[in-house]
Amino acid sequence: MSRSLKKGPYIDPKLQKKIDKTAPDGKTPIKTWKRGSEISPEMMGHVFLVHNGKDFIEVRVREDMIGHKLGEFSPTRKFIRHGGKIQKDIEQKAKQGDK
Repeated sequence: MSRSLKKGPYIDPKLQKKIDKTAPDGKTPIKTWKRGSEISPEMMGHVFLVHNGKDFIEVRVREDMIGHKLGEFSPTRKFIRHGGKIQKDIEQKAKQGDK
């Protein structure tokens, strides 16, 4: 369920202060743990370092990101691969075909 239109988008107050202080030059990233904050039009051109639980992922805000949350662009899980014996056989055949 989305947030009420009457309330408006949620942007953490501390994060909003940091955005107001820095210019959208794209050189100075804003470090944040506030994954639930929505991206507003004032954030255009800013670079954020969004925490994913282990590292900080760099997120450059573009026009098509407005309305989404910061956490959507910083994945918390790393996909390695599906596999097993069948997958290993397929990969070996692919390597043999390349040689």
